[in-house]
Amino acid sequence: MSKRLFDLLLSSLGLLVLAPVLLALALAVKLDSRGPVFFRQERVGRFGQPFRIHKFRTMRHDPVGQGLQITVGQDARITRVGAVLRQTKLDELPQLLDVWLGDMSLVGPRPEVPRYVAHYPEALRAKVLSVRPGITDIASIEYRDESAVLARAVDPEHAYIHEVLPHKLALSAAYVDQASVWLDVRLIWRTLMAIVRS
Repeated sequence: MSKRLFDLLLSSLGLLVLAPVLLALALAVKLDSRGPVFFRQERVGRFGQPFRIHKFRTMRHDPVGQGLQITVGQDARITRVGAVLRQTKLDELPQLLDVWLGDMSLVGPRPEVPRYVAHYPEALRAKVLSVRPGITDIASIEYRDESAVLARAVDPEHAYIHEVLPHKLALSAAYVDQASVWLDVRLIWRTLMAIVRS
């Protein structure tokens, strides 16, 4: 089975089966704070093509888009419902639509904003962006507590760019070298188990 067919089948099934959950979460976000249900942000996709990612909004609505593009510790911008969605990773569920549309894959390097893609070394940039970005990958599993790690840094953004990002890129490059449907199945399972343990 091809990776795209695998993604299309599972994302279609997920959107159908999880429709009641998605509606309930959308209502919770809407009732909890003012603003849109979805957070949409430009990310860099396959071959460097930009796309707008879908997530449930977990922060106070900021139409101007000011502030850091990373989350640090107990970020004051996070709403009550948003904190739960982030802890359980349920805020990522709308990305099933991005997978269905073909902008993303179920498994692949997490898509970054252009600001941080600009810091990718040239050789790694070409490799990491040669595949569709994913909802989960090995770096997502290893850095589930990323915001807490950054909260301990004197300069969180500097720590992200110079410490966290290089390690993530190395893991993403390793995934590209080994990518297969069976590896995707294993990483999806590991992601689900990490969520359950949390």
